Amino acid sequence: MSDVRIAISGKSGCGNTTVSRMVADTLKLRFINFTFRSLAAEKGLTLKEVLDLAAKDEFWDREVDSRQVAIALEEGGCVLGSRLAIWMLKEADFKVYLRAKPETRAARIVKREGGSLEAVAAFTAERDRQDSERYLRIYQIDNDNYDFADLVIDTDELDPARIAALIVEGVQKLPQRNRKE
Repeated sequence: MSDVRIAISGKSGCGNTTVSRMVADTLKLRFINFTFRSLAAEKGLTLKEVLDLAAKDEFWDREVDSRQVAIALEEGGCVLGSRLAIWMLKEADFKVYLRAKPETRAARIVKREGGSLEAVAAFTAERDRQDSERYLRIYQIDNDNYDFADLVIDTDELDPARIAALIVEGVQKLPQRNRKE
């Protein structure tokens, strides 16, 4: 399993980061989660500032996506958790999509980051709309079409440990690949 590449995607509040980290820890793989938040911190900007810039300039999406894929393609296996991981990491051995109802996602984000449920729900809905528009424009990716994923998990009623366990079970069922000696 040390050379398996796992891609985990889902919209904000579905558990991507938490679950990806848990899967990586369980399987002793590199965890990769380079996101707009990472780029914002690197550039000394807020997430909202980066989102506003990304709405007008493809640089931001292309930078995040190319950097995370490049990191994932480095030596050894990994778990790449990002909005577009299952589309961008073509070399992934196992692709997982996490989904949840908008109200579940908003409640999770409030628990994680604070704020009012109404404000977070509105921000998240607008971000989803902007993300979907950008992904279609830049990459011709419809992020609501994930039928090709190896595993789709409804996360509304599941805790992160159970979600991670389902993914690990799926990975463990993968056929062994020819390994280079």
